[in-house]
Amino acid sequence: MNNRKQVKEPYQMKGINALFGTDTEETVDSEFIQSVPFKDIELPSKQPRRYFDAQKQASLVESIREHGILQPLIVRYSPQENGKYELVAGERRYRAGMTLKLKLAPVIVRALTDEQSFLLALLENLQREDLNPVEETEAILQLIESHLQLDVEAISNLLNSAANKDRQSVNNVIHSEQWQKLEAIFTDLGKLTPNSFRVNRLPLLKLPKTILDALREGKIEYTKAKAIAKVKDEENRAELLEEAIAQELSLNQIRERLRLLESQESDKSTPTAQKTLNETYEKLKKAQLWKKDPKKWHKAQTLLKKLEQLLESDSDEIAGSLK
Repeated sequence: MNNRKQVKEPYQMKGINALFGTDTEETVDSEFIQSVPFKDIELPSKQPRRYFDAQKQASLVESIREHGILQPLIVRYSPQENGKYELVAGERRYRAGMTLKLKLAPVIVRALTDEQSFLLALLENLQREDLNPVEETEAILQLIESHLQLDVEAISNLLNSAANKDRQSVNNVIHSEQWQKLEAIFTDLGKLTPNSFRVNRLPLLKLPKTILDALREGKIEYTKAKAIAKVKDEENRAELLEEAIAQELSLNQIRERLRLLESQESDKSTPTAQKTLNETYEKLKKAQLWKKDPKKWHKAQTLLKKLEQLLESDSDEIAGSLK
């Protein structure tokens, strides 16, 4: 099929074979690297990785130009049954090979379902730490959605239910079939627990779009992003995000700027004495209580008399202290 050149060379995908319940050694012996035309490899419609760092990609291109593709791509036969292959893992190498206009790609062909294909792609990226936190979070949610047939809101509710303070409610959740499947997914991933995913990753998706975009592009760490997201004023938030990226601010430096912004906001929200006096005078003058509401005007006069007495008392104290 499509000019395949087969080279018997056992190749081991660490941590992947166990995922599908196969014996590692037997799988290694039965698989071999093949060479297939790059033009016969198609990208999948759904994949965990969306952003590729331009500098890292350029470095990979130069490495492959000099040494070739040292690690094979993982592919499966195209679900479209068009005689082509669908890429499962190794998209950075695939893109680099396409950039260099290489004719043949070293691949391992595996028989995988849609879910297995996506999980393998996710695992490979997680093992290499290629995914940024947002991509990782969205990919895991896609995986859970596919496996449990739940939408994001239902997944969030399931995770929150397991963290409920009511012991009986928690017992009902963690002994359910859904929860067992959910735990199995995180066990396969081997990086996060359901609770750490709930606490540290789900909140990321509620961040403002500008911050999410910066995270996706790898411009800022997610701990810093969550701190910057606390700024309510959109303009101030955008300025702090830009400054944090440009100056590579540490988390402590960002927190210091947050305290400064909070202090400035507090100053703005606290009216000055002069402003308070002016506003009160204008309201009193506009109300014209002496004409429109004699009863309220009588009360206002009483309050004004007390204010005069308070001022006279302060004046007497000051005068006494100067003697």
